[in-house]
Parts: sequence; structure tokens; C-alpha cells
Amino acid sequence: MTDARADTGELARLLAAADSPYDVPTLDELLAGVAASHRQLGDPDAWMRLVAADPAPALRDALNARLERVLAHADGGLSAGKTATAERLAALRAELDRRGLDGFVIPRADVHQGEFVPPHAQRLAWLTGFTGSAGTAVVLREAAAIFVDGRYTVQARGEVDTDRIAVCYTGETQPADWIAANLGDGRLGHDPWLHTERGVQRLQSAAARAGGQVVATDGNPLDAVWTDQPAPPISAVVPHELAYAGETSAAKRARVARTVAEAGADVGVLTLPDSITWLLNVRASDIEHTPVPLSFAVLHADGAVTWYLDARKLPDATRSALDDAVTIRPMAAFADEVAALAGDGTRLLADPATAPARVLDAIRAAGGEPVTGSDPVRLPKACKTAAELAGSRAAHERDGAALTRFLAWLAREVPERAGGDAPVTELEAAEALTALRKGDPAFRDAAFGTISAAGEHGAIVHYRVSAASNRALGAGELYLCDSGGQYPDGTTDVTRTIAVGQPTEAQRWRYTRVLKGHIALATAVFPEGTTGHQLDPFARRPLWAAGLDYAHGTGHGVGSYLGVHEGPQVISKRASETALKPGMICSNEPGHYLEGADGIRIENLVAVTEVEVPGADQRVLGFETLTLAPYCRALIAPELLTPDEIAWIDAYHTRVRETLTPALDARTAEWLAEETRPLAG
Repeated sequence: MTDARADTGELARLLAAADSPYDVPTLDELLAGVAASHRQLGDPDAWMRLVAADPAPALRDALNARLERVLAHADGGLSAGKTATAERLAALRAELDRRGLDGFVIPRADVHQGEFVPPHAQRLAWLTGFTGSAGTAVVLREAAAIFVDGRYTVQARGEVDTDRIAVCYTGETQPADWIAANLGDGRLGHDPWLHTERGVQRLQSAAARAGGQVVATDGNPLDAVWTDQPAPPISAVVPHELAYAGETSAAKRARVARTVAEAGADVGVLTLPDSITWLLNVRASDIEHTPVPLSFAVLHADGAVTWYLDARKLPDATRSALDDAVTIRPMAAFADEVAALAGDGTRLLADPATAPARVLDAIRAAGGEPVTGSDPVRLPKACKTAAELAGSRAAHERDGAALTRFLAWLAREVPERAGGDAPVTELEAAEALTALRKGDPAFRDAAFGTISAAGEHGAIVHYRVSAASNRALGAGELYLCDSGGQYPDGTTDVTRTIAVGQPTEAQRWRYTRVLKGHIALATAVFPEGTTGHQLDPFARRPLWAAGLDYAHGTGHGVGSYLGVHEGPQVISKRASETALKPGMICSNEPGHYLEGADGIRIENLVAVTEVEVPGADQRVLGFETLTLAPYCRALIAPELLTPDEIAWIDAYHTRVRETLTPALDARTAEWLAEETRPLAG
């Protein structure tokens, strides 16, 4: 008998002894999904609860060994990058020709329009090599282009085979304009599961301008040529405790159902996993960094929910915790059952900005007409409960202590090792910060991949360090670190830019301009009904006055142990109809970037809160700063600050010092005391 057969036999015996619902063949099917999911840093073996309620050590060892074998072959060709572009483009074009198509649109999105997509949905990366979180490619018979925004222009030029795929900046060329100029009278295919209705309408308009047409494909032609495409992810769904949520799932469902009824619908069609996860008070780890199970749902008028997901994700304990008003159905049944509801005359609320076009097409094909409106969960989810706000404050204290230990470590290590054989590198710094966060027993995962960017890498707004790009933190440069943590009581996101050695006057001047904008937004007081779009100039004005700006938003919403980027609130140049409301958590992150030189960004999270203003004749709101970590003292130019700005920095630093010092070791506390000395006096 071979060793493999012996291992398989022993695994079968252990599964039977644990009274597992799996035998070896069905376990291997499960493991393909586990391998495609994100194993949280704080609980990497949570998936084992899907196999047995309490696996014995021998079974745990056997399961880990089996998973490692699967992981060794689970890449799906994604690591090939641009080296495989020529072959993959040729295969896709041959498949398009077989289907009678002249082109195809490949968005970065999955069926849920999420920021973090599982491996099997990373079609854009597989085809082009581009790994950013936003982008679209269009492949025609003789031409191809990828479209990225200002965050990713530098990254895309480095990752994409530009001999075969043109890199276009959306600030200059939109996909629709390129299609109109290049498609001609051809047939442009799209996967209706990967585009919203509004997105399809833009494609149709572009194709019409060229004299062509847009065709919805039956199945994705790229999937037909991706022969080793990974399996959809499977992770363990776990209850999210009421102490953290602050409201029961039943109460949430009843509240949102009333919103659905007020919109003129009988049921709400939910396609965003974070909305469903919040509504049901559960968490999981199907995708990187955002603790959700990928699923769809239908919310009925009585608060009952039909939940469409792979039932293998539900351990017995979680299934038992769900109340009787939650019915589990397979994901594959979602579109057909939504269509059946529409055919019976049920009025369905669907969000055309987030739902796949395929869902709205199914409603109309069944003779219905969707009630269109915003996802009814997004706004109540964004307005945090008192328990969620309290949890966020607690999480930020622990996270701030970890980040402060990291900044103190950098202050010691970088000078000591500069010029030697082992200088501090971007990768080492990122790993050191993660290790410090993992020291918190409540830490579950990073909120996103840490941006650890030295020198010119700081100008790449969403830079991701790799073994190939890794470089040392050099004297005279700036180091930008944007990171965050996921904890059951809150999600954090913080950026600090520090000087490596003595900064130049130009660096101090630019940093202080960014800091002035950061303070202006943090101290803003505004009437109820104000949108983030109206507040965005507060953060930009000090930069605008010097002829400077930055090509990203100033603030995004943040979830409660959910997505680090959460809508509907936003602080941006982009117009928004969503007013900021008490309980919303947003980022405050102005910046400035010099391509080829460095980047500066300063980011805290803030909570919208009511402000008492004597004599006010209306409700007034402001921000409570949640993040606790010192700014880089060496980069602050006090001569550029007003007395009020200096007083604000000193008060913030006093709060940071007094709050964090009890949780710090003596050496870090001493460093923090020096870093937070008053600027005044």
C-alpha cells in the first residue's frame, strides 16, 4: 500500500470516528472550496468546524495535511501575471470567435460587485496580470485595453503586458469611448452576472455609437478557457454576538422590511454579501479581509429571509442559531426563484446600482417590473448602533497600541540597521506590524493588504509590496504605511507617513499641508443633511492653495467587523446624495503624491456625531476621531500651522498618550512621550 493510500485510509477512519458528515471524496470537494477561501490570521482552522464540531488533534493534523496538498495546486494560474497574457488572449479570442462575438468585456467585479473577489472570480487578473481592486478590460479581435483610475495607473503599467493590452487612465479615456471608437459594427459580449443594469446600459450606448451591439452571454467565455479555475470559496459561517451587533437579526429584518414596504415593494432582493451578513448577524471568511459568506437573499414582508448559499458553509451550531424565519436554499436557485416570485405578481425591490443585470433581466422575463431603489440594508448598516460604536472605540485603542509599538520599533530599527547588510524592508515592516496586531487575542485578520511603501512606492496609491518589488527603507525618504485590523468589535483603517532620517524642508512643507487638510475635516461642523461631497473641499483647500491635489477620495465608509470600504456615505469630489448621519464611520485621508519620489497620506477614522452649538437653530453634526496613533513629529512644520491647528494636534497627542501608555511597554511609552510632546511652547 502506498503512503497516500495509507493516509487516505487513516483519514477515512478519523472522519468516521468523529461522526463527520463527510467521507474522503466529499471532503476533497469541500477542501477545494476551503482552499479558495480566506483563512483568517486569527482563526486559520475555523473551517474544520465544517468537518466535525470539535476535531480531535489527530483529525486536525490529517485535515491540515490534506488541505496543504490541495493548496499546492490551487493557484489557478493567477501567479503567472503578464507572462501568460499572449497565450490567454489567443485562447479567449478563439472562444469568442466560436461564439460569434467580436469582443468581450472583463470587469474586475464578481457577481456581488465586491472589492475583494475570490480566486475563481479574478478573471481580470488571470487575463491581464493586473491585481488592483478596480479596473475593466475590453478585448476585441485586433485590440485590447484595460481601464484603471488614478490610484492604479503606475501599478497597471508595471503589471500588464502593454505590447498586447493598452493601459488607459479613466480620467482621460472611459471604456465607453474606447468601445465607440474601436468596436465598429461588431457584437460585444458581456456576462450579465458581472455587470449592473446601469453598466450594461453604458455598454449598449457605446456599442450603438460604433454601429455595433451588445450581447449577453450564456456562461462566461473566459471561464471556458480557464481550465484550472479555482472552486468557489467555502468558509465556516459563525454567529456574530449580540454584544457586538447591538440589535437582533429579527429586529433588523423587521426594520428593513418596513423600508422595503415604504418603497412600494413586497420583498427586497439582496445581492451584497455585507448587507446579508449584517442583516443575519453572522460572519465568515469566504474572501480576503471582509468577514462575509458569499450569498444572495430575499427579505419578505414579514421579516422572513430566504438565504441562498452553499449549505456546506453552515456548521451545526450556526444552523441551530438561525431562527425559523431563515430558510436555506442553494445559490444556483436564486435567479429562477426570484423570477418565480415576479411571475406570481410579487413586487420586488432591487438596486440597479449593485444587483447583477441578470437578476433584473430575470424579473422582467417573468413578466414583472422591479421596484428600483437603493439596497435597503446599506443605510441602516452604515449608522452604527451604540454597541458598535463602543466596540469601535475599544478596537481602536488596542489597534492604536499595536501601531504605536510598530512606529517605535521602526524608530529604533531603521537607524540601527541602515547601511548594514540587513536594513529594514517594506516586507519586514508589514510583517512586523501584522505580528504586533496578532498579539491581540481578539485580532481576526487584516482589514486589507497592508500598504508598506518606501520612497517612490509611496506614490503608488494602492501599492502592494511583493518579493519582486520589496525594497529597503532608505535615509532621507518617506515611508507610508496604510493598514487596518479586523476585530469582532470593530474594523480599523489608519495611515501614517513617517520620515526615515532627517526630512527635507519640501517634505515637511507638503506633509504639513496634508495635515492641515486632515485637521480641517476632523474639526468640521456642519448642518444635518450635509453630504460628504460638500465637505470634501475642507480637506483639499490647503493643498489647492498651493496648486496641489490628490486623485482619490477623501473618505469612505467603514463597517463594523465588516467591509473596510462601506457605502453609501463617501467624502469625495464625486457627487453623493447620501447625507452624513450620526453613527456613520468614515475615513479622513487627504494625501499628496509625487510619482517617482514619494507619497504622503494621513488617515484617521471618524464617527459622525451630534454637536452642541450654542444658539444653533438646527441640528448640527461633527466628527469624533476614533483612531489613536501619533503623527510624525519630524514632518510637522509648526510655522505653517495656525494656533488653533497646533492646539488641536497637541490635544489629540495628549489623548493618544494618555489612552495608550497603560498598554505599552516602558521603551515604547518613552518613545511615545517624546513623539507627542506639545508643539506649543
